[in-house]
Amino acid sequence: MKIAVATDHGGFPLKQSVIETIESLNHEVLDFGTNSEASVDFPDFVKKACQAVQNGSADRAIVMCGSGVGACIAANKMKGIYAAICHDVYSAHQGVEHDQMNTLCLGGRIIGTELSKDLVSAFLSAEYFSGEKYQRRFDKIRNLEEEE
Repeated sequence: MKIAVATDHGGFPLKQSVIETIESLNHEVLDFGTNSEASVDFPDFVKKACQAVQNGSADRAIVMCGSGVGACIAANKMKGIYAAICHDVYSAHQGVEHDQMNTLCLGGRIIGTELSKDLVSAFLSAEYFSGEKYQRRFDKIRNLEEEE
């Protein structure tokens, strides 16, 4: 898979570990920045990574900010992006399996590099359970986008 990665200054300390984990799992990284701890606005970087998912140049995205909250809010404003903050392994895979989560949000000031490795691995190894009840629920989520 191709994985879009983006972070602001708050998530930057996790970035290299996340990229190394993605590559160790034999996935391709599309790096949308930032490239330092200089202060930047997270929505600008989240947008770039999520646009890659929207236009099909990436299969999934991993976005990071200090807490993961801002990145998650910004990502979920974009049509077709289904993002969640996951700071536990169960949510990182279950969000894909049950809810077609395509964007993982991490808080660089909340978790460390070792946990980030487990979360990224769980997220990228998970596959959607395409059973009727999961699809019915996902269709209802997608319909919410159309009601705006």
